[in-house]
Amino acid sequence: MGIAKNSFPLRFLLMAGVLVTAFVYSGAAGGARELAGDVAYVKTIGFTVADLDRETDFFVKVLQFDKVAEFRLVGSEYDRMQGVFNVNMRIVHLQLGDQIVELTSYVAPPTGRPIPVPSFSNDLWFEHMAIVVRDMDAAYKRLQDANIRQISAQPITIPQSNRGAAGIKAMKFHDPESHALELIYFPPGKGNPSWQQPSNRLMLGIDHTAMTVGSTEQSVAFYKELLGFNAGAATFNKGDTQEVLDNLFNDTCVVTPMLLPRAPPHVEFLDYRSPPGGRPMPVDTKSNDLWHWQTTLVSKDLHGLMDRLQKAGAQFITPEAVIIPQEAQAKLGFKKSVMIRDPNGHALRLVEE
Repeated sequence: MGIAKNSFPLRFLLMAGVLVTAFVYSGAAGGARELAGDVAYVKTIGFTVADLDRETDFFVKVLQFDKVAEFRLVGSEYDRMQGVFNVNMRIVHLQLGDQIVELTSYVAPPTGRPIPVPSFSNDLWFEHMAIVVRDMDAAYKRLQDANIRQISAQPITIPQSNRGAAGIKAMKFHDPESHALELIYFPPGKGNPSWQQPSNRLMLGIDHTAMTVGSTEQSVAFYKELLGFNAGAATFNKGDTQEVLDNLFNDTCVVTPMLLPRAPPHVEFLDYRSPPGGRPMPVDTKSNDLWHWQTTLVSKDLHGLMDRLQKAGAQFITPEAVIIPQEAQAKLGFKKSVMIRDPNGHALRLVEE
């Protein structure tokens, strides 16, 4: 059982005029659109962990993150916020550059199911975040010294034939609990200009979270028309380097950046045109399952955004906006929250600060 790859309501796709066949999108982050509730930026990228102390250790000691907060949340408000009954959560915030990663461990109920074995990049539950590095060789040596488990056999360099991404170096690997992560190096002229600023740090920050989608067209429609993202120029990635990067034979993938007024980080879509066989997100996925990622998106008008999503038939995990208790607002960094799923089942936590 799973969420169908094309489950987003057809009436919305027709209304938006997005039943198209083109693979490549172009455009900048800017635009004339200003609708109530449009998302302004990505606040945090988060995922569920079983052993919070071990995970925190890994991110701090190996990946050079700074631990900036740790706290617990208990109460019915957080049950509704996460869609899990009777929660007691330990949460750690980790900072790298200007970006925050949120690790959540469920003390109660006990952490849910582990990430399926095997898991592949073309499975629709797949999501990862890309950590920008100043020197790929030095960063890769840190991973080797820590005996991490690699998805990519070695770092790859995207060839000159891929004009949009030529010269970018990348490799994918696992944290101690099999969450997928990526190291990425941007040569001059590529990536966000902030990554080209002088720095004595090896690990610079988080460029994006990338999630596998069943349909680029459908996903772009949802994020653009309902949330206010803009689609950047897509690339069609294929060949030996892409196969090594993803550990997928006969790998072809359309990669589409989804941009907001304030970045980094941004969201990225991975649409695998081959190989076939990518599995859907389980329909009974809960926030305490270890394959659960949640991207926190900030809106200035949460109720306006919710109204637009409800009219379009979006799937809500949280039935109505949760008002965060005063004592927890400073810890979480927002005062209202609701969680939804995108057309592929990826969780999005929409908040108002």
